[in-house]
Amino acid sequence: MEYRLETRAQVDALASAAAVPEKLSYVGDALALLKKELAGQKALLGFGGSPWTLATYMVEGGSSDDFERVKQLFYTERAVFDALLEKLTTALIAYFQLQIRSGADAIQIFDSWGGIIAGPDYEAASLKWIRQIIAALPRDFPIILYAKGTAPHLTDQAFSGARVLSVDWTNDLSIVRRTLPANVAVQGNLDPVLLNTTPTVVRTETLRLLESMRGTSGHVFNLGHGIMPQAKIECVEALVDAVVTWKS
Repeated sequence: MEYRLETRAQVDALASAAAVPEKLSYVGDALALLKKELAGQKALLGFGGSPWTLATYMVEGGSSDDFERVKQLFYTERAVFDALLEKLTTALIAYFQLQIRSGADAIQIFDSWGGIIAGPDYEAASLKWIRQIIAALPRDFPIILYAKGTAPHLTDQAFSGARVLSVDWTNDLSIVRRTLPANVAVQGNLDPVLLNTTPTVVRTETLRLLESMRGTSGHVFNLGHGIMPQAKIECVEALVDAVVTWKS
């Protein structure tokens, strides 16, 4: 970031959601081009960060080891915090609407830092804002929610309006599947570090995960977080081959 947010005046000076279509028009243009190239053969996913996760970067001035500044804002200056999250929420609604108009078949919301706020405060700090976003998007449009480190809140997330919950690698996905409503799909959740090992290890662990989900419905295979820079091409190839050749 060019600067970190430190005052209410800086929050108030942030551009409004009305500026999103013009400032981010290149995203819509790129999606429209991809949609044309895919020609209906593959789904086109749009994405963006959650209000809380974006706020952590804006208040901390980047990533952080302890997220002290954003937590202080949440606990000691709630009015300023809420003003920031309200601005981010309305901007994200406009941004996701832009992506949908441009051809996105689904939207994934990444709440990558949802797990760093105290459990009882996750609703007020993050999930309530995500709910607002989903409620403002077209009814029944597919929304995927990924919130790292928030296993205790999976049931609440399942009733947020999201159609799919993407689960991090620390959870047993087969157990998560059995505990969630049948109308909410799950996505995940291979540990990304495995792609830094060997093709044999990757294939073994991928098949183990797939077998654990045998007989269930609504599972989208994926990593439990983003792919790492150290990932080996041969390991990625082994992963893809294991998934596409597995027989359910």
